[in-house]
Amino acid sequence: MARTGLSAAEALERLRRFGPNETGEGRGGTWRRALAAVAGEPMFLLLLAAGAIYLVVGDLAEGVLLAFFALVAVGLVVLQQERGERALDALRALAVPEVRVLREGRAQRIPARELVPGDLLLLGEGERVAADAVLREATGVQVDESLLTGESVPVRKRAAVAGEGEEGGETKAIPGGEDAPHVFAGTLVVSGHALAEVLATGERTHMGRIGLSLARIDTRATPLQSQLARLARRLFVLALVLSLALVAWHGLAGQGWLQSALWGLAFAMAMLPEEVPMVLTIFVGLAAWRMARLQVLARRPAVIEALGATTVLCVDKTGTLTENRQRLCRLLTAEDDIDVTAGAPLPESVHELLEYALMASRRGGADPLDLAVFAHGDASLAGTEHLHPAWPLLEEYPLTPELLATSQSWVTPQGRQAVAAKGAVEAVADLCHLDAEAAARLLRQAEWLASQGLRVLAVAKGEAEGAKAAAIQHDYTFTPLGLLAFEDPLRADVPAAVAQARAAGIGVAMITGDHLATALAVARQAGIATDGGALTGAEVDALDDAGLRAALRQVRVFARTLPQHKLRLVQAFRANGETVAMTGDGVNDAPALKAADIGIAMGVRGTDVAREAAGLVLLDEDFSRIVAGIRAGRRTFDNLRRALTYILAIHVPIAGLALLPVVLGWPPVLLPPHVALIQMVVDPMCSFAFEGVPQSPELMRRPPRPARQALLGTGTLRFGLLQGSALLLAALAVYAVALRFGSADAARTLAVAGLTAGNVALVWINTGARIGRPLGRALPIITALAALAMAVTALVPPLRALFQFGPAPPLHWALALVLPVAAVALAAALGTTSPPPTAAPAGRS
Repeated sequence: MARTGLSAAEALERLRRFGPNETGEGRGGTWRRALAAVAGEPMFLLLLAAGAIYLVVGDLAEGVLLAFFALVAVGLVVLQQERGERALDALRALAVPEVRVLREGRAQRIPARELVPGDLLLLGEGERVAADAVLREATGVQVDESLLTGESVPVRKRAAVAGEGEEGGETKAIPGGEDAPHVFAGTLVVSGHALAEVLATGERTHMGRIGLSLARIDTRATPLQSQLARLARRLFVLALVLSLALVAWHGLAGQGWLQSALWGLAFAMAMLPEEVPMVLTIFVGLAAWRMARLQVLARRPAVIEALGATTVLCVDKTGTLTENRQRLCRLLTAEDDIDVTAGAPLPESVHELLEYALMASRRGGADPLDLAVFAHGDASLAGTEHLHPAWPLLEEYPLTPELLATSQSWVTPQGRQAVAAKGAVEAVADLCHLDAEAAARLLRQAEWLASQGLRVLAVAKGEAEGAKAAAIQHDYTFTPLGLLAFEDPLRADVPAAVAQARAAGIGVAMITGDHLATALAVARQAGIATDGGALTGAEVDALDDAGLRAALRQVRVFARTLPQHKLRLVQAFRANGETVAMTGDGVNDAPALKAADIGIAMGVRGTDVAREAAGLVLLDEDFSRIVAGIRAGRRTFDNLRRALTYILAIHVPIAGLALLPVVLGWPPVLLPPHVALIQMVVDPMCSFAFEGVPQSPELMRRPPRPARQALLGTGTLRFGLLQGSALLLAALAVYAVALRFGSADAARTLAVAGLTAGNVALVWINTGARIGRPLGRALPIITALAALAMAVTALVPPLRALFQFGPAPPLHWALALVLPVAAVALAAALGTTSPPPTAAPAGRS
């Protein structure tokens, strides 16, 4: 088989024949699972119980109404489950790992699910094998097959000999054993690189039945979800106990057991914050989707909770802060020092330097410095006598450990040799046989360029008679021409993103394996603090834990580091009380990614193991995306707190109006139909009004919240209770006045109207909206629908009878609408929506 791989048409035909490379897992039965889940929901059970009692007492209309509300509750849950699953499916589609294959003679990345038998799969260190395959080419390959065999020791692999490997979409080989040519889906390449022919995909692989997904969204409950679920269960038990007590009290007092049961059910329904789990699911799911649109994939929803508390970002330099490419930026000769990034025409004095740099570079190769030389040289010297496309290459002298320079000898039209050399400054100085003074002068120039974070190469030229190549480079006589300086350009948006992070109280630490001078130069360009100096990996090793923690209070630049240094730095930052987010891309970065509060894997150059260990995947490896993700995390936390404050506040008057009038001996205000109607308004208000609140202008100018700060802290609880109590007192006052001057049905109408008006006011106040500035279209629409629902139930005779409403004079309507709104506004003026921000620890910058 030719080493060009499949054609697009062949791959498509095999994809149709063998199917996608996946285990067949789906979300089938989503609506059935949702029905099963909602059948156990307390609110659903209470609605059914209340409807059954109404039917027993012969009140068909109320029974049918509550049955309708029960169906609506089921529909809402199923709809939200389906929307959530669709969002998760979209996220999983983004999270599907990609593989490198050879198709139509070129390497390309495709989703792993599109891999088919016969594909040529490119494998490298740190990558998971995506299908069962046989190795056609292999260099130093070792594979960890512990997933399939239980043996933790990697096994050697070799390339197959002619005839080995089966076709047809299946493989008979078994995992385990040394020097076998087969690799298996789900195993890990720990060293070497290879070209493998795919034999089996999907359910036909050895691990197909396991259905392993390397980048699956973790749908388990987060700590916050678990905390709120426990709160809901406790409130359910409390509501059940209190409602049973209320039923027993009034039943024994001769009020009638069925009527007492209805009152008890209304109170239990009023106490249950059924909105909380759905609100949390919606908020977290939509936040993850928004982050995915920002090229930040949240593999585990729990990380969204932690993002807003991040205090230190530990980032790599190459590819994250910089563009991960080399660019020629300076040409230095004895006469000139030219900055070539300005785009101006080059003076003649540096033409020869660039000419021989081109001649010393290997055209068509992958060396980034060679590519940078060609990119600039071909354009700058076009149309001059310094380009020699027709000259034949006589000999190439590769770089060796003994001489870190490479040379190429070309034959000129005159039959002479023109030899070009480039490499490390010390090596080129040696080739040119410079005296000590000249060599020292060249080294000082190179060190000066290196101190600015630049990579430096020296260039020399030589000549020789005839067309016979010398045995070694030293056999030629070279003359130094000058120095080339290269840079990995800083991403254009990095300085602004670093400034945003620092303004938000988040320290940015750069951890790189590059040289100290380069690290400091890039840090200065990016705006990362350098006043605390820098530490190298060796200096980190020399410090004990206490000394390292003390150093980290000031130092933000770390150079010449290894993966074990990253792990220790993350642990030391956390020991200092920081909430740490860290980027990583390699197999050895996985321990540090797991040790960090938030691990961020690189989506392009990151290995599968790094992605498995991380909570976030940075899809385009752009530092500004991390800052955008933190902004999204803070916004989500703020809006969740607003929503839960509102839920807490609105349940105070609902529960109070269901309980207090009955306890005081007044006619009841809220019966199960009223509570059910209000609950049907509360859910969409939370889902749409609060999640869509835009971020505060101060969001990224305030310090991070403490990592362990509760979503419902003391300040939030106090403010919610204050708002809810104010609305309860206002609604009770409206009810009392209306009872004094009118019928119980009219008083109930006005109390429910006042509760509805106050409910809408709570939403406007807690979203931060104002008249004329409603923060989107959802809020005015919800307000209009609430008003319409109240008007229809109060004015349409059949509905008015169904809800036991009665007509009331205009003056009483004005009191019912104005007093609750005024009470909520006064409570808002006296309270605060959140605790004051906590100052960032000293030294965080």
